[in-house]
Amino acid sequence: MKLALTTLMATTVLAGAVSAQELNLYSSRHYETDERLYSDFTDATGITINRIEGNADELIARMEAEGVNSPADVFLTADTSRLQRAADAGLLQPVESEVLEARIPSNLQDDENQWFGFSQRARIIFYNPEIVDTPPATYADLADPAYQGLVCIRSSTNTYNQTLLASIIEHEGEEAATDWAEGVVANFARAPQGGDTDQLRGLVSGECGIAVSNGYYFARAVRREVEGVSDSLDMISWVFPNQGGRGVHMNLSGGGVAAHAPNRDAAVAFLEYLASDQAQEYFSAGNDEFPVVEGVELAPSVAYLGAFETDDVNLSDVADNIPTAQEIFNTVGWP
Repeated sequence: MKLALTTLMATTVLAGAVSAQELNLYSSRHYETDERLYSDFTDATGITINRIEGNADELIARMEAEGVNSPADVFLTADTSRLQRAADAGLLQPVESEVLEARIPSNLQDDENQWFGFSQRARIIFYNPEIVDTPPATYADLADPAYQGLVCIRSSTNTYNQTLLASIIEHEGEEAATDWAEGVVANFARAPQGGDTDQLRGLVSGECGIAVSNGYYFARAVRREVEGVSDSLDMISWVFPNQGGRGVHMNLSGGGVAAHAPNRDAAVAFLEYLASDQAQEYFSAGNDEFPVVEGVELAPSVAYLGAFETDDVNLSDVADNIPTAQEIFNTVGWP
């Protein structure tokens, strides 16, 4: 596998374009399993990764404060909203890479090549079949009055929800998106609280009949013990929304090269490494995510969810709608 990685990055690493022996990574990915991503890159290239980890918004603020003196080479984070926020703040720079263009689908990268998606998360509708006989088949159905008092979902400040609503704006327009958000609020089983795993726990406890969560939180509970979920998997069923229509909304984990990267060549080499089969397989096996590169094998925990149609909307266009999405959330009183 190391040979395949070296071949992929030959133009940037073996040809001598990368002279730096270190890379400064600002990352909001907080998964211990990512350690192997970093060590494998170092083993293949000899480039040491220095990590600054923290909340995405904190890292963005830090890069803004550091300005042209920022040591950041790569910004890595979850969800389109944070990637676009960094781009809009002038913290990223365009990258021209034949490797990235060939391997990353065009709808999963910024139109100006300032950020690229490297793994995907499916926003799925889960439900407790003992409470709900006929689950929602689409995202629109979550606003159906038939589900009043049944829906559990995270707060409006959650990036996954912001991007989901931004995608609805892109597909259906602001008026329809506002009606949807208002209908979902009317169907809340409880005030939004906790993370996606807490929404799944709500199904097990019976507090929720329907929950919206990224699929990898459930897949993680299949792969290893997750308190309050793993021992009750038979109480949780799921629906892939909008099949036969636009497909399941997919949000991203991705990254870009920092605007003032002191080790730019190393930064580009790292992004290209994240698009390699080796790294793509590990996103799935290590963190139960979907690869962005077609044909990469899924981890058993991810494959357990089954096959489904995905929304191929351009996420760069979706990102433009995120400020409007937050305004809609505020208007309809979604906490």
